[in-house]
Amino acid sequence: MTDAAASFDALRPKLVRVAYRMLGSVADAEDVVQDAWLRWADADRDEVRAPESFLRRVVTRLCLDQLKSARVRREEYVGPWLPEPVVEAEEVEDVTLPLMLALERLSPLERAAFLLHDVFGESFDDVADSLGRDPTACRQLAARAREHVRAEKPRFPIERERGMEIAQAFFAASRGGEVGRLGALLANDVSLHSDGGGKRPAAARVMRGVDEVTRTFAAIGRLARGNFGKLIRFAWINGLPGFVTREPDGVLQTTALLIEHDRVKAIYVMRNPEKLRHMESSLH
Repeated sequence: MTDAAASFDALRPKLVRVAYRMLGSVADAEDVVQDAWLRWADADRDEVRAPESFLRRVVTRLCLDQLKSARVRREEYVGPWLPEPVVEAEEVEDVTLPLMLALERLSPLERAAFLLHDVFGESFDDVADSLGRDPTACRQLAARAREHVRAEKPRFPIERERGMEIAQAFFAASRGGEVGRLGALLANDVSLHSDGGGKRPAAARVMRGVDEVTRTFAAIGRLARGNFGKLIRFAWINGLPGFVTREPDGVLQTTALLIEHDRVKAIYVMRNPEKLRHMESSLH
């Protein structure tokens, strides 16, 4: 059993990464991987020639089961839905936040085929084994998914240093009540996505356009009366530059920025405390 635990623990970070990109939830991903561990512990491991492929297949199937109930929960969700934020040491280009949102619009099988083949580099024979479909069907699933998410892939990757510069400028302008300065940072078609999950105040819909977004931040500034939260750190959040704050009510908040041509094209604000709980221990 010691060998089983050691071999599994070596693969755990990769498995969590697969599950998180499938589910958009850190807690659900960790639960799925724990279930996979129980199956690994009970398996006849002498018969497993490729442990990583075997475990990725187990995790994928467990995720597909989760997604059936997750789809119902998404339909009942209050306001815009965003995946749980993951604060990363550096930018991650394989699945950014906009791409994760695009994956939400796919069927579970399309999402799995796309992630396993296009992101994690599995052959269609292996994808077929994971999904219980033939390789041709998996190729078609991935092609449909690719067509849907093509527009969300990063077309204009931003240099790390420049991304942090814009995030810092955005933070200062949005918290300083400088609407003109803030507007200068935004693309004309900017969008503001704010996820409170019905637990904290947040916009009930996606705000669109520079005028509406700047008006929203101006209103937030008037309500705050200068009592803004404390900056914890600037960071890469789900592959995008942004920052983490602790708001006046004591709850964490993350803000991630999609930047194109040196302008902020989309703002993603996570306010739902249930989706931020997993970050508490890492930020002390």
